[in-house]
Amino acid sequence: MKLRVLGILSVLAVLIVIIASNAILTSASRELTQELQINRAASLNRLAQVAFDAASAGETAQLQTEMDRYSELYGEGVLIRLQQGTLRSGGLSEDGADVRDAVARANLNLSDTTLTPLQPFGPGSEVISRSFGSASQVLGEAVLDVNLDAARQKLRERWIVVGLAAAALAAVLLLGAARVTGWVLRPVHRLNAAVTELEATGRTGQLPADGPPELRKLSRSFTTMAQTVSKSLESQRQLIADTSHELRNPVGALRLRFDLLQLELKTAREHDAAAGVLAELERVEEILDGVLKLAAAEHRASEDSARGPLGIPPRAVQAPLLDPYPILQEEAERAGPAAQRSGASILLDDPPAPGLHIACNAAELAQMVGELINNAIKYAAGAHISVAAHGRQGSVAIEVSDDGPGLSADERTAATSRFWRSPAHRKIRGTGLGMTIVDKLAAANGGRLVLAAASPHGLIARLEFPLAVDVQGNSIGPEQAAPRG
Repeated sequence: MKLRVLGILSVLAVLIVIIASNAILTSASRELTQELQINRAASLNRLAQVAFDAASAGETAQLQTEMDRYSELYGEGVLIRLQQGTLRSGGLSEDGADVRDAVARANLNLSDTTLTPLQPFGPGSEVISRSFGSASQVLGEAVLDVNLDAARQKLRERWIVVGLAAAALAAVLLLGAARVTGWVLRPVHRLNAAVTELEATGRTGQLPADGPPELRKLSRSFTTMAQTVSKSLESQRQLIADTSHELRNPVGALRLRFDLLQLELKTAREHDAAAGVLAELERVEEILDGVLKLAAAEHRASEDSARGPLGIPPRAVQAPLLDPYPILQEEAERAGPAAQRSGASILLDDPPAPGLHIACNAAELAQMVGELINNAIKYAAGAHISVAAHGRQGSVAIEVSDDGPGLSADERTAATSRFWRSPAHRKIRGTGLGMTIVDKLAAANGGRLVLAAASPHGLIARLEFPLAVDVQGNSIGPEQAAPRG
């Protein structure tokens, strides 16, 4: 947008400079032409008067002397035709077509003392002519070859001066256009960045009120609206977290009472009914735990995004550097017993060489990897599960893949939605919040969760993080990374 606005203003500025320069140069050309024309017309009139006197007296010596003196002084040729003959000075003769035409027009008593408007470049001379004689008789014709070089040189000098002035004026106007464009569009860019940040995080910083009055008012209005939206979203998150937390107390009390009640049950039928109630109670506890984790993950994502300056992505905020491989090793070992119970196997790839480092919270990375491994164990029973970390085109990818049934493309798209579960997994116990929590925590740490199909079947859950680099652009080595605490 800035280039378009600046382009339009630049074109207008250049047009203004061209029009002004053209007007000045046209005026200069007209002025120099008139000055030269008046001067040479006066000289031609004086020579015509001397020629008239010479024709009346029949003596041309003085006339020739005047003509020679004029040619020597101004470097211009003079030709005067009398009834007694033709006088010449300065090398001017009737051999040229323009001289013959001038003599012919003067013979018809047509004075031609008008010069063509000067241009910086062109012929070096131009002839003017007039007749002289009595009212009823033309006694002769006078032709003057006007030298245009000196006048053209003055005009070229003025062109240079005007050109330099025009260039300076154009530079000033372009600079002014750039400043005005920046002044007008800077609030627009800030507003666009604030809208993007509000959409991504649910909050944004206060916009500075600068620029034109209309944009200042718009910035203030947007800031007020954004604060209202942020407070509303924060209230909703807090309500969910508080509600989930408060429900844990009555649910815990209910479980205690139910455990006491189980001690009083006698028949098998009563125990079967109690087992169903206990399963539902455990499901409620699981959902409450998931909602609390999701609220914490969403708060982390929003809080981390808000730390950066307006318009800077969350991953630009400094975070601790760590080697992800030990965390993968711990989570794979922790999930080993559950995998054995479900008939699955977990294979941890060898550590990458050289070691890779990412800017991520260690506890949250462990939570993400643990959730992905548990999902694979739960929904791909008996599958081979692979856990690996490797570098790929300036990023670090942490993959948990399996050769189970996998998900379709539409299901992979919907997998990070709250409480979404695949129709094929309805009979498997779960809340549908695991992938949502992983997605939010990945975003909070400057990464992203990508779900892809494995070959020939199965699911690949990939966490992608930017590769940690130093100021010279080199990847961070193990000795440079912060120890895991």
